Amino acid sequence: MPSFDIAILTTAEDLLSGDSTNSISAVVVDLLTRHGYRPRCSLAVSDNEKEIFAALNYLSRQARFVITSGGLGPGSNALTARAAARALGLPLVIHEEALEMVRTWCHNHHQSFNPANERVALLPQTAQLLVNPHGMTPGFSLHHNQCRMFFLPAEAMELRTMLEQSVLPQLKQDYPEEQRLHRRTLKLFGLSEVRIRTMIPGGRLPEGVSINYSHDFPLVLVHLKAHGEEADERLDQAEALLLQVLGDHLMAREGQTAEGNVGQLLTQAGLTLSLAESCTGGLLSSMLTRDPGASAFLNRAGVTYADAAKQHWLKVPQAILLQHGAVSEPCARAMAGGLRHESGTDLALAITGIAGPNGGTPDKPVGTVYLALASDAGVHAQRYLFAGDRSRVQRMSAFMALEWLRRFALQRLAD
Repeated sequence: MPSFDIAILTTAEDLLSGDSTNSISAVVVDLLTRHGYRPRCSLAVSDNEKEIFAALNYLSRQARFVITSGGLGPGSNALTARAAARALGLPLVIHEEALEMVRTWCHNHHQSFNPANERVALLPQTAQLLVNPHGMTPGFSLHHNQCRMFFLPAEAMELRTMLEQSVLPQLKQDYPEEQRLHRRTLKLFGLSEVRIRTMIPGGRLPEGVSINYSHDFPLVLVHLKAHGEEADERLDQAEALLLQVLGDHLMAREGQTAEGNVGQLLTQAGLTLSLAESCTGGLLSSMLTRDPGASAFLNRAGVTYADAAKQHWLKVPQAILLQHGAVSEPCARAMAGGLRHESGTDLALAITGIAGPNGGTPDKPVGTVYLALASDAGVHAQRYLFAGDRSRVQRMSAFMALEWLRRFALQRLAD
C-alpha cells in the first residue's frame, strides 16, 4: 500500500540554486488544501533527467497521487516526459493529439511551428493528454500500479487552471469523500497567537474539530479542520464559537483578503476615500487597488514623500514641518485634513513615519509611525511604534490603516 496520499514533485534549476522561491509548489498546495486535500510530501529536483527519474521512481511506489510540474516546455527537451517513460518502462512517442494541439496553438497565436515545438508532443506511450487552455505545452497523466501521476507545466496560470480542470475532478473521483479534509480559516489582526490561544474555549469545540495556526504577517491565521460526515456542520459550530470571542479582530476568511474586504465595506457604506502615504510609499494604495472595483470608493492617492509634496499637495503649513517635523502627529493631522479639503472625499487617511533602517532619533526611533484619518467627525490621529525591518514596518503600517478603515466603515454601516 502507498505510504501517503498526495505527493508534489517540482523540477526547476532555479529552485535549488537560490535564484527563486518554490512558488510553484505553493500554488499546488494552496489549491489542494482549499479543496480538502492534504499533500504529504513535496520534492524539488533540478532540471536533470536522471534526478527526475529517481524522484518519480520513488514517488510512484510511495504515493497514490503524484503531481509533477516543470520540464515540459519547448526548451526542456522533454526532460520530464523522458524521465517518466524510463520510470514506468514505456517507450517515448509522438502523441498525435498533442502534436495537433501544439500546431493549433501556434496557428492561433501567429507563431511558426518548428522542431522545438514538436518535442512538446513527445510523451510516454500510454499517456492520457491533459488540455492546457492557456499555453502551448499540454500536460499528461499516467497510471502505474496503485499510483496516478499528473504532469503539468510550471507557469503559474497554466498550472492552476489545469489543476482545477484536470486534476481535481480525478481526485474527487478517486478520493473518498469521507477522507477529505474540510477546513475554515480566520485571518485575525491585532492579536498574537499566544493571546488567541488563551481566548479560544478549547473545551467547547465540537468533537473532531482541530485547530492550528500559521502567519501571514501581520495576520494570524486560525485554521479549523475536520474529517468525516457532518464535517461542515461541526466547522460551522466551531467558527461561530470562535467568532464570539475573536470576531472583533476578523479581517478576512479563507479565499479573501483584508484589503478586498475593506474595499467592499467602504463601498457598502457609500464612503469615498483619498490617501496620502509617506513611509509606506504607496503600499496601501496598491493593496486597495489589487481587486477590481476600487473606483467605487477610492478617489485619489499620493505618495507625498518629500516635505515639499506635503506642503504643495496637502497644504501642510511650513510652520508645522519646521516645529514638529514630517514625522509627527501635527503633520499627520494636517496631511489628512488638507487632503480631505482638497479631494472632497468622505475620508482622507494619511501615513507618515520612519520605516528605517536609518533616520531614527531617540525621540523618534525607527518604527515610529503616525496615522491620521479625517472625516466629518474631525481628524483622529495616533502614534505607533512598530518593530521589525523596513518592509515589516511598512506592511504593519498599511494593515493598521486598513484596520482603521474597516472599523470606521463597520461603525457607519451600524449607525
